[in-house]
Amino acid sequence: MTGIWQVSTATENREQAVALAESAVMARLAAGAQIVGPVISVFWHQGRYGTSEEWQLLFKTRADRYAELEAHLLSHHPWDKPEVVALPLIAGAPDCLRWVERTTEANPAV
Repeated sequence: MTGIWQVSTATENREQAVALAESAVMARLAAGAQIVGPVISVFWHQGRYGTSEEWQLLFKTRADRYAELEAHLLSHHPWDKPEVVALPLIAGAPDCLRWVERTTEANPAV
């Protein structure tokens, strides 16, 4: 394990995705965010089957910053109960992993 996690969520449109990504990165809760879209989601929600077009966000953060990032995403997300999930990265390019670690420090020197 690297101590770095990839966190994902989705929004209804590109503008919402960019705003959410910018707020998390500016707060240094994530080193960066990638926005992918549109993607098609197929799901059951509130007892109904559905499909929708969404914009997926992928954040890179340290494991010890996850709770803060999750709280930020939940409080700034345009949806009432968005999906926010995280996966630990088991490997990665050392320079990339160090960048995530340095960038998400609570009081960065950069």
